[in-house]
Amino acid sequence: MPENYLQAAIEIAREAGQILREEFARPAKISYKGDEVDLVTQADKRSEAAIEIAREAGQILREEFARPAKISYKGDEVDLVTQADKRSEAAIVSRITKLFPDHAIAAEEGGGHESAATSGYRWHVDPLDGTTNFAHGYPCFCVSLALAQHDSLLAAVVYNPIHEELFAAARGQGATLNGNKIHASKIASLSTSLLCTGFPTHKRTASPNLRYYGDFTMRSHGVRRDGSAALDLASVAAGRFEAFWEFGLKPWDTAAGVLLIEEAGGKVTDFSGQPYRLGGPVILATNGLIHDEIRAVAEKLAAYPPLELQRTE
Repeated sequence: MPENYLQAAIEIAREAGQILREEFARPAKISYKGDEVDLVTQADKRSEAAIEIAREAGQILREEFARPAKISYKGDEVDLVTQADKRSEAAIVSRITKLFPDHAIAAEEGGGHESAATSGYRWHVDPLDGTTNFAHGYPCFCVSLALAQHDSLLAAVVYNPIHEELFAAARGQGATLNGNKIHASKIASLSTSLLCTGFPTHKRTASPNLRYYGDFTMRSHGVRRDGSAALDLASVAAGRFEAFWEFGLKPWDTAAGVLLIEEAGGKVTDFSGQPYRLGGPVILATNGLIHDEIRAVAEKLAAYPPLELQRTE
């Protein structure tokens, strides 16, 4: 069953990626044969057409990506939302609802629904992770989808439509990048590691992360901050980064990446070493080999008061 959900998630992510490129969607017509297996089979039959459409959309992307995005704000001038976020989410929610009408959907822009929550299945949807990057023409953003049953993640897709990188995982099936198996890195020391993190859009002066960022920068080969938690987590799964940490992320930010890392042989906890719960205050995701070393440093840093910062007007 996780394989079926994964195949469906991949199909949905590819369609959402097209929306991020050209800001419109044309979901394929679906015929129903009475169960989810038949639906997935129908999705497979549309793969060839989807690939052709994606190639054509790639050229549209090169033209559209340079144009100013239509931007609105969620209450202030730092939390952006674009037309691409909204159109991508609408298409994803519509598609999931048609494929799996008894599944709940938690989506970043509020387009999901809880009407089917009694089934125990829930999709965590970020239609455009890295909205600020997208709005500024920086090609680091993705679609992030994950399916959970109660507290168990079953399937995950993180899709970067610019670089055509599709990360996918199913519980017990391993993790892949464009169909090829991926694994967390084998680097075993913090000093020779490349790390990544992120900073919040809200209440930035209250975030403790600047201290962690500075300390870990001095202890490692460096800390990257690319502005897409889902892609950062996928990069840990692929062995590009040895670790990722961040404070205050939402379930749709991390759900897909958590399963990718676990299936790639990495480890995900909070700073205390307890299992990470979606929406928890802090996530630490590593290749597993440097996990305890990072936790020990984080424990020491937690004893210091947060740096006092003020936003410059």
